[in-house]
Amino acid sequence: MITPDSQTMLLLCSHLGPSNDPDTVPLTLREWNPLARKIAASAIARPGGLLGLSTANIQKLLDITDQEAQRLTRLLMRGGGMSIELERLSGLGIHPLTRSDPEYPARYRERLKEAAPAVLFYAGDHKLLGQPGLAVVGSRNVDEAGKVCAEFIGNSCGLSGLILYSGGARGVDTISMKAALDNRGFMVGIIADSLEKTIRIPEYRSTLSKGLACLATPNHPGAHFTVGAAMGRNRLIYTLADYAIVVASDVERGGTWAGAVEALKARWLPVYVLEHPNMPAGNRALLEKGAAPLPYPLPIKPLQLQKWLKEHTFPGKKVETATQLPIFGD
Repeated sequence: MITPDSQTMLLLCSHLGPSNDPDTVPLTLREWNPLARKIAASAIARPGGLLGLSTANIQKLLDITDQEAQRLTRLLMRGGGMSIELERLSGLGIHPLTRSDPEYPARYRERLKEAAPAVLFYAGDHKLLGQPGLAVVGSRNVDEAGKVCAEFIGNSCGLSGLILYSGGARGVDTISMKAALDNRGFMVGIIADSLEKTIRIPEYRSTLSKGLACLATPNHPGAHFTVGAAMGRNRLIYTLADYAIVVASDVERGGTWAGAVEALKARWLPVYVLEHPNMPAGNRALLEKGAAPLPYPLPIKPLQLQKWLKEHTFPGKKVETATQLPIFGD
C-alpha cells in the first residue's frame, strides 16, 4: 500500500501518469526540497496533507504564489492516471520508494541529505539497498588486470556475504556481478538505462525472482539511457557501500572519474584504486587525489578482502558523517 505521503511525492516529483496540462512538469529535486521544508513547517507537517486541498488553500498554507499553487494542484490531479501506471509497473515487478518511506535507503538520507532522490523505482529485494557491501566501478573497456580484479571483487562479495554494488554496465560491472552471483552472493545495480528493459534480460530475471538482486533507478522506469543519467547514478552507487574500488578510470572524463572524485571530496567512504605498472592514467590521477591503492597482483585471497580494506584505510580518511535534514524520513 502506498501511503498518502508517498502518493503525494509521486504525484509531485515523478513522471508517472498523464498531466492535464502538457506545460506542467513534475518538480525537480531542487524545487521539491524548499517546498518540503515549507510543508514541514506548515500546519499539515507532512506531504499527504496536500491531498484534497484547493489551490487557494495550498497557496495560503505554504505561502507561495498563485502560479506555484496552481502548478501543484495540476500535478496532484494526476492520481487516476498514476494509479493505472503504478498497477502496470507492479505487474512487471517494479515498485516505487520515496523519501517518506521507512524502507528508503538510510544511507542516502545520511550521506546525500537533500541530494537524495525524492523517488526511486526498484525491482527485486529492496532490503538489499544499503546492506554492507563493496562498490565496484570502472570503464566498459578494461584490460586483463582489471578483469582479474573485477572477478576477484565479485568472488569476495559472494563468498563473504557482502553486497556487490555496481552500475550494471558492460565491462567491470558485469564481470564482478557475475562472479558474485556465481558464488551465491547478492548484487545491487543502480542503472542508467530503462528499468523496464533491463529486468527482461534473462540473467537479471532469474536473480531478481530468487531475491538475490535489486535493480534501482531514480528515473522513470521506462526512461532510456542518457549520459546525464549515467553520470548522476554514480553517487548513488558510492553512497550505498562501505568501500569503493575503482578498477579502471579515464582522466577528467566519464562517470567513473566524476563519481570517484566526488566520493573522495565528500568523504562518503574509503575509495581504493587498482594500482599496477600499466594502470590507466585515471587510476594514477585518482591516487594523487587521495585514493588508497589496491595493489595488483592482489596480495590476498577473496575472503580476506574486507579485512584488508579496513586495515589499509588511510589514517585521517574517516567517512564524513552527515546530519539528516527533515526530508520526511522517519
